[in-house]
Amino acid sequence: MKRIFFIDLDNTIYFTKPNEEQLMGELYRFLESMDLGISKDDFQLAKQEMLKTPFLKVAKKYGFKEEVMPDLISYLQNREVTRPLKPGDDYHHIKSLIGRKFIVTAGFPKQQLSKVKMLGIADDFEEVHVVDVSIADKKKTFEKLIHQHHLDKNDILIIGDDAESEIKFGLELGISTFLLDPENLHPNAESTFRGNDLSGLHAAAGQA
Repeated sequence: MKRIFFIDLDNTIYFTKPNEEQLMGELYRFLESMDLGISKDDFQLAKQEMLKTPFLKVAKKYGFKEEVMPDLISYLQNREVTRPLKPGDDYHHIKSLIGRKFIVTAGFPKQQLSKVKMLGIADDFEEVHVVDVSIADKKKTFEKLIHQHHLDKNDILIIGDDAESEIKFGLELGISTFLLDPENLHPNAESTFRGNDLSGLHAAAGQA
């Protein structure tokens, strides 16, 4: 039975699309006021990717002008979500897991921590860890948590939607993973368990 859970935040605990205005409206307007050096079509594509992918990865992929990046990063480092967010309909499956739960999320600390606050879920987790993807990745954070809390990898289940981040790194560390893939975006990705919702989570954890 798994009794320790490393859980992603964005598009796992809650979904960005139904909360798009609260999360992204102000950012979109700020970006529109800047010369990013990309076409309108690429900007629309970039906006959609920002709902699923850390901002710095999107900026690099679409080639945002280097000279605007310091202002953008400064803005994002100081940005907070100030309006209530709604957890996903399946969140009760996470909340009812028995054991120790850690949020491990990538992004800007102030922004990610404000999301947890606006979701009203802070008390459901032992710790919240925000990974700055410009200097580290989730693999290092997983290793740090294991070392810091003297955890047995066999007791851990990693839950998330990103096949190229938490799921990939979990498998590399020999940890069981549950890939949440409601839109079947990663049909060929490796994962110990998978589902298009979280209804199979307790079975995956051996708590069914």
